[in-house]
Amino acid sequence: MSEKTKIGLTNVQETLLLPLWGRAKESQKDDPLLVDKEAVRIIDTIDYDFSKMEENLDEISQLSWIFRCIHIDRTVKELLNRHPEATVVNLGCGLDTTFERVANGSLRWYDLDLPDVINLRSRLIPWNERRKDIPGSAFDTGWFDEILANDNHILFIAAGLLYFFDETHIRELFLRMVDRFPGSEIMFDACSPFGIKMANRMVVKRSGMTEKAFLQWSLKSPQQIEKWDMRIKVLDAYPYFCRVSIKKGSIGLGLRFKTRLFNFFKASYMVHLKFLET
Repeated sequence: MSEKTKIGLTNVQETLLLPLWGRAKESQKDDPLLVDKEAVRIIDTIDYDFSKMEENLDEISQLSWIFRCIHIDRTVKELLNRHPEATVVNLGCGLDTTFERVANGSLRWYDLDLPDVINLRSRLIPWNERRKDIPGSAFDTGWFDEILANDNHILFIAAGLLYFFDETHIRELFLRMVDRFPGSEIMFDACSPFGIKMANRMVVKRSGMTEKAFLQWSLKSPQQIEKWDMRIKVLDAYPYFCRVSIKKGSIGLGLRFKTRLFNFFKASYMVHLKFLET
């Protein structure tokens, strides 16, 4: 038996294991909503005790990661249907495996995260010539120069990233992106104030992580972001637990009720923005 890969991440970075575990768990169900063979393989190669997640996390937390993946996969595939040679920049990529699920052979892909995360990715995820790793913080915009000048139809994705930071940093990043990448789009997930409280109580604490991994930024309405700059336009926004076909009886009544409650309070939702050209 080969030796498993040890990880050495900070509390915030350790949260990247949560959606990875969620995707692997879903993939091994009899009738999964999402199949992610890479997530299953990676989980099997990591030296990490996932027992606290298995024992303490509510089922709706795991389901939310699956829905988020489905929404992002669908958006990327729709982009590729229109522009097969489009570019995707994955901000705060963690151990995300979206590329493996959507790659069409001509898509250009960038994975950006802190150096120790990128180092871990390089040990766990096979190299692909269509994908480039960028070590660094999303908020240190020196990474802008890594994006090739001839890249077009750029979509930025930021799954499970932005709400770990305060609004000042996010606003500054978006305004710099508007200046540098006019015509591009960004898709990310956000939480309402209610959602932030629920996530910190139900996910971070129950998974055994410390308050350093708590979520910070809450967004009552995506239209608030349009006020940051007239060049930012909301293309779409919708709660997590919608726009996904679920077979009758595949989730219990209790869980189905929770999804409706979370949607009603907009606990977590997807936001798709366009950075307009002037």
